Amino acid sequence: MHRAIARSFSVSSLLIAASALLGTSAVFAQDPPKPPAPTAKPEDWIELFNGRDLSGWTPKISQHDFGDNYADTFRVANGLLQVRYDKYQTFSAQFGHLFYQTPYSYYRLLVEYRFVGEQAKGHPGAWAFRNSGVMIHSQDPRTMTRAQDFPTSIEAQFLGGKSDGSQRPTLNVCTPGTEIVIDGSLYPEHCLNSTSPTFDGDQWVRGELLVLGAGQITHIIDGKKVLEYALPQFGGGVVNHHDPAAQPTGKLIEGGYISLQSESHPIDFRKVSLLNLAGCMDSKASNYRAYYVKSEPATCKYAGPAVTP
Repeated sequence: MHRAIARSFSVSSLLIAASALLGTSAVFAQDPPKPPAPTAKPEDWIELFNGRDLSGWTPKISQHDFGDNYADTFRVANGLLQVRYDKYQTFSAQFGHLFYQTPYSYYRLLVEYRFVGEQAKGHPGAWAFRNSGVMIHSQDPRTMTRAQDFPTSIEAQFLGGKSDGSQRPTLNVCTPGTEIVIDGSLYPEHCLNSTSPTFDGDQWVRGELLVLGAGQITHIIDGKKVLEYALPQFGGGVVNHHDPAAQPTGKLIEGGYISLQSESHPIDFRKVSLLNLAGCMDSKASNYRAYYVKSEPATCKYAGPAVTP
């Protein structure tokens, strides 16, 4: 049974605003249209993965210190960001996350990935077969304990098919140390499946996220919406050995860090790109962008007066 929630008018207003950004007439409409693609110049996209090395990224692997890339788990080869376990003796619950250096709140995130190979020895179980993900709205990795398994975050979960005819959708949502709202109530389970098709084998998959702060989050596969939820907030379980101070239950999550997961199955990433939707919304500024949805006046840049020689 869903648990009913009561929130302040300001939170309701936030959801209504987020709904408007997606072009819907109601927050939890039965059949909202697809979110429009922002009109952005290619150079406005930030390539979080540069295709050459791990610049801007730092690992946090359970049972290891922040910054320790144990057993070369995260590496770059042939232009791909790879997650590998060939230097592990056994996986032994050493769940890992590779964090990008900058936190974000309002953005579009594009990830292209594929599963390869076999699970590591000592993997946590069949549930982790062809299982990985990208964590968003994550706590600062410096606040994670050494033994912590997952960051308090929202996970866009990647699943690969078993090539046996069974359905296994991808770009699902899981909630380690967090909760989400579906149809006006807190969703009571840890994970919720999307409506995506199943992707078997080693094929590349293109997934997108539209993240609107503490409002709505939309999951998109090949341009089609497959999942949507709202009001990400701290709470719930499925995160262990964490500092309770990093999980203020009931507090909405406006933004946070982004990380790529290592969960015992090898995976490749060939693209991790972000379009920031927060910035200067004053059309008189030189860095104004029509697709921004969150105003940050402090970032506005204006041309100075002409200098007289």
